[in-house]
Amino acid sequence: MAKTLLFRLFGIGKIPEQFMATLRAEGILALDEGIKGSITYRNFRAPGKYSAWRRQWFRGSIVLTQVRLVSLLSLSTAIDVPLTDERIRSMRFNVEKEGILLVAFDPSLFYPGWSGTMEYRFRTSEAPAFLEKLRERLGDPQVHG
Repeated sequence: MAKTLLFRLFGIGKIPEQFMATLRAEGILALDEGIKGSITYRNFRAPGKYSAWRRQWFRGSIVLTQVRLVSLLSLSTAIDVPLTDERIRSMRFNVEKEGILLVAFDPSLFYPGWSGTMEYRFRTSEAPAFLEKLRERLGDPQVHG
């Protein structure tokens, strides 16, 4: 898929070089940056926040290394889970349509006092590669094709 215009012009959704060096050292298995995505909140509750359903669009990146799964939205970290962390086995991974990688989970896995479902969708031509590499690394029934 083509990179977003904001990525091509301003580098929005690009992984900072210093962090990229760390990811390279971990051994990159799959990578896409400067991509469109969304986060959907379903029956979401957090201190001072509630949404029955809400979607936000973003530009960012997603990387799978031999060590962890990382996603950046602009310059903030959205997902950063080591592959050895048992919580990753409670996350759901799927390819929706062609070129959309879904990463869904209950936010209470990472934030005590939060509940509901958070669904990250990444528009990437690398979606099948991410899913296959996750399946190889995790051998997890939550990884669906």
